[in-house]
Amino acid sequence: MLKVEGLAAYYGDFQALENVSFELPDSGVTALLGANAAGKTTTLRVISGVLPATAGTVTLDGEDITQASSEERVRRGIVQVPEGRKLFGTLTVEENLLLGGFSRRKDGKSRERLDRIYSMLPKLAERRTQLAGSLSGGEQQMCAVGRGLMADPSILMIDEMSLGLAPVIVTQMFGFVKEIAAEGVSVLLVEQHVQHALNAADRATIIEKGVTTHSGTSEEIRNDPKVREAYLGA
Repeated sequence: MLKVEGLAAYYGDFQALENVSFELPDSGVTALLGANAAGKTTTLRVISGVLPATAGTVTLDGEDITQASSEERVRRGIVQVPEGRKLFGTLTVEENLLLGGFSRRKDGKSRERLDRIYSMLPKLAERRTQLAGSLSGGEQQMCAVGRGLMADPSILMIDEMSLGLAPVIVTQMFGFVKEIAAEGVSVLLVEQHVQHALNAADRATIIEKGVTTHSGTSEEIRNDPKVREAYLGA
């Protein structure tokens, strides 16, 4: 479904990506792993069209979208859930969710998608009239992912989902991600919690200093001696 080849990108004079390449299948969970400042979030920003690529290509269903606007990519089903949730704290849970579906507002299915998210995440249904800024960290993350789903994505990119969450909530959120993928969405998960990510993912790619160093099934990545030493403490 999505293929990135040889991506490079800069922030001013700083080269954040040098050579990133991997593929996303049309469903399942793919983990994008690496240390802090490895280039994981930058990769998502380039795929989203928020940051321009200075080299390389982003291809969706065989079509080069490297120069497409971020709005066009959302319309084509590429949606990002940003690190830190970035909710509108003074709006209610339901208002945040409805804003997530703005690009699909003309198809008349907002209520249907909203009800589906409430059935998948009943805690959001309970909090629908509550201000998003007053939610717990776990509830805010649920709301952020639900907002992304309101855009009816074919590719959902989630950045640092477990950041700042209690272990029990982390487990719940990874279970939710697997449920999303089981419904046919291709999930790209940027995550520092390597063990959880590999347990949830079908495939994984590792980035080091803006360069892809490993790609394969989760089992292949988990059993790679260099990966185990660097990321799994074994």
